[in-house]
Amino acid sequence: MSLRTKWIEILYNVATGSRKIRNFFTPIGAFFYALLIFSFVVIALQVDRLLGRTVIFPSPFHIILSLPIFLLALFLMGWSVLNFIRAKGTPVPFNPPPQLVTTGPYAYVRNPMLTGVFALLFGFGVLLGSACLLVVFTPLFIFINVWELKAIEEPELLKRLGEDYIEYRKRTPMFFPGFGIIFKRRK
Repeated sequence: MSLRTKWIEILYNVATGSRKIRNFFTPIGAFFYALLIFSFVVIALQVDRLLGRTVIFPSPFHIILSLPIFLLALFLMGWSVLNFIRAKGTPVPFNPPPQLVTTGPYAYVRNPMLTGVFALLFGFGVLLGSACLLVVFTPLFIFINVWELKAIEEPELLKRLGEDYIEYRKRTPMFFPGFGIIFKRRK
């Protein structure tokens, strides 16, 4: 059994296990993910400093430009969390809702929480004037998350949710809705 297969099995067992186990692993998973995000920001700022990069947006433009990005990110993240809580789960893969969530932002994209996190990182890049965060570390973070979703989370979702997830995946984009989806859903 490969490491990938073992990790999928562990995730599946925790996600379908007792509430006590899921509740134990949820804050641990959230903490490590937040630590990963924080690490990317700190490392990008250090690389900027080592390369002698200066702030790319003069004051107060960095605040003016980053504010709508932060608002969008926080809105998406909050709306996503609210929909998962309503479905008796969390966005942390260890404690998902027992059924597929296709309401709210999940009607438009499969991973709106991550879309919000990506926007948050991009917003920090603008606010902090970090060229490395904008053009290297945020794209790297996105790449790592896409890889993890494809290799671990989506196979676990397929195992746990079956045909419902297959159909949802076919009709719903991963991160960014097309205009057709936005207008089609509103009808």
